[in-house]
Amino acid sequence: MKTLSMAIALAHLLAAPAAAQFGGGSQSEVLREAAALDSRGATTEARAVLQRAIDEAASPAARAAAQRTMAMSYAFDGDCANTVKYEELVISYWITREQAEPQNAFYQQGEMANEAARVCIDHGDFTTAEKYYRRGRELGLKEPEPRTHAASLWEYRTAHALARLAARRGDAAEAKRQVAEARRILDGDKTMAADQERFYPYLTGYVALYTNDLKTAEVELTRAVAMPGNANDPFINYLLGLTYERLGQAQKAHEIFVKAYDRARGHNPPAAFVRPTLRKKLGMDK
Repeated sequence: MKTLSMAIALAHLLAAPAAAQFGGGSQSEVLREAAALDSRGATTEARAVLQRAIDEAASPAARAAAQRTMAMSYAFDGDCANTVKYEELVISYWITREQAEPQNAFYQQGEMANEAARVCIDHGDFTTAEKYYRRGRELGLKEPEPRTHAASLWEYRTAHALARLAARRGDAAEAKRQVAEARRILDGDKTMAADQERFYPYLTGYVALYTNDLKTAEVELTRAVAMPGNANDPFINYLLGLTYERLGQAQKAHEIFVKAYDRARGHNPPAAFVRPTLRKKLGMDK
């Protein structure tokens, strides 16, 4: 929160003239301030700032950026329904961009649907999560040629999501089937796999954790954290900490939870789940 206290910074934002807050390219600063409030648990205050950003946005693109930030603000409260509501508004914006930038527009629509789904699965609304993961695939696959994002990416993401959903629902056989499908898709597109392979041990570790195969979860999630690009992922670290907690290794779990909390600095689904969850688990709300 820069050098001001949270309360003083919020008062400054709310009192400043609209043109100074949101005009002249300053909207990004306002969104960063709102994100900082969310990270500290001041989600109500963040949404007051964001509502003004939405109301006074200088363009449809600026409004969509504020709406996406609002969606993540609700994610910090585990509010799947309102996250979906605002992600839908962002999807509506990208629909208006289909003619001007079709490849990006359809990709972004799929991304927003998947982003909503991720918030919902993390907070236990599996029905909505599945609906939006499937919708994300449907939207992403509408991208016309020449494609800038492989169709296999959406197929892999869907199998990955369905495996995690099956594990959370207690259907180990279906989870295993979807893990195998995810592996098949990766093996079938080495170009796509170059960027996505690192998410595979996260998947196998996740499924093992939620189907109570804790030793496999420990091995796979340790491997996931060690892969390039994953060390700072707060959610993968959280899952590894949760595995040690369930294995009865409280001290090791605590150390990893502290690390995961420190890495949850973004304004995205992993941070939106990890930050408030670990704030409670580590006793920071007392």
